[in-house]
Amino acid sequence: MTTTSTTALDPQRVQRRTVFLLSSAQLLSGVGNGATLSIGSLLAVDLSGSEAWAGSITTVLTLAAAIAALPLARLAEARGRRVGLVTGLAAAMVGALLIIAAVMSESFVLLLLGAAFLGLGTAANLQARFAAVDLAEPEHRGRSLSTVVWAITIGAVAGPNLIQPGAAVGAALGLPPIAGPFVFSAVGLFLAAGLLYAGLRPDPLLLSRRLARQADVSGEPGPQPVRGTIRSGLRAVRSSPQAILALAAVVAAHGVMVAVMSMTPLHLQQLVGGSHEGHHGTTDSTDALVVIGLTISLHIAGMFALSPLWGWLTDKAGRFQTIAMGHGLLLVAVFIAGFGQQEPVLVTAGLILLGLGWSAATIAGSTLLAESVVPDQRVTVQGVSDTLMGAAGALGGATSGLLLAWIGYQGLNIASSLLAAAVLALTAVTATRQRAATSIDGRTDGTST
Repeated sequence: MTTTSTTALDPQRVQRRTVFLLSSAQLLSGVGNGATLSIGSLLAVDLSGSEAWAGSITTVLTLAAAIAALPLARLAEARGRRVGLVTGLAAAMVGALLIIAAVMSESFVLLLLGAAFLGLGTAANLQARFAAVDLAEPEHRGRSLSTVVWAITIGAVAGPNLIQPGAAVGAALGLPPIAGPFVFSAVGLFLAAGLLYAGLRPDPLLLSRRLARQADVSGEPGPQPVRGTIRSGLRAVRSSPQAILALAAVVAAHGVMVAVMSMTPLHLQQLVGGSHEGHHGTTDSTDALVVIGLTISLHIAGMFALSPLWGWLTDKAGRFQTIAMGHGLLLVAVFIAGFGQQEPVLVTAGLILLGLGWSAATIAGSTLLAESVVPDQRVTVQGVSDTLMGAAGALGGATSGLLLAWIGYQGLNIASSLLAAAVLALTAVTATRQRAATSIDGRTDGTST
């Protein structure tokens, strides 16, 4: 029965439908992340009473995403992508509601709890990009992955600019104005979870496994999927130099991006608003929030809007080359933002380039990672990758506030550049070794499976 029903399916038709559904869900859920990134640090300062907590929301959100990544991967391993993704998005919806409650009750603890639940949505959004390649042909993996990443653009860019409409919605509902954007977040996450729950059938991961079993003419049962731990995932990564590079590329890019991005709203608020005397009034001026929201919107646009270009380059130019482009852009970004710290236009330009570099490195690195380990280890390695990405983001968010106070915004950017430079060096070394291997066995750079 299972074999017949699977045979009747057109895998490429299912793949196209899967990418469409994942993209639609990313669009809807992106509103939540956009609102949190733009005003999370400002809320933290107001509700805690100290600028030392400015990075706490980003830290908690990314740390929660890191902690949730492997359990969600195990859930996907056991029950399919649909269950894992819906679980993460539903938890994020609860997080948006908790943040609304935190603003109403002026509770910093509740704000942190809401950020933690939103982190599960971040973990689900990261997992969605891997779901896009479960059924993809090797030559189209970069394109499929980047399409899903790109789809978050509209929601994520709209999120920071929903401050004024959100204030109106908040007033209509009897909420504080700053809580309004999170109403949009909760609704978007609810719709995204419902769309995937109803529509992601057949499940791409489970279908890919059935197709692999049918294609196995040996008659022997294939290896069982590894129900992962961080140790088993890292062991699989260490067996492949390409996987090592891929993991380093996505983790370092995420750490650099989060560290610089999370402190930019506070830096711009002080620079544009001239508020160097303390935290008071951080969220009182809607006009100041709109300026910060626009800047973060452009940064998020850089993160997602050109994803199809990076996917195309990943497939056509090569995985290694696109990783190098990404980390090269990160280097340029932090130097422009750092040395142009007194000019809002230069800071904004740096943030846009920061998003572009993150996008290129993440898409190429994720594509390379998905094809650099054997299929039965793939989901576990992907979960470990997202765990380490989240950990790097949490570390970046936790230390960025301290670095901002210690060595300033310029120093924070210069310190972040060291990670991007290290990955560029690793890319050069791995590419050199790959070329040597290619001269022996004729394999093409970055396309081994």
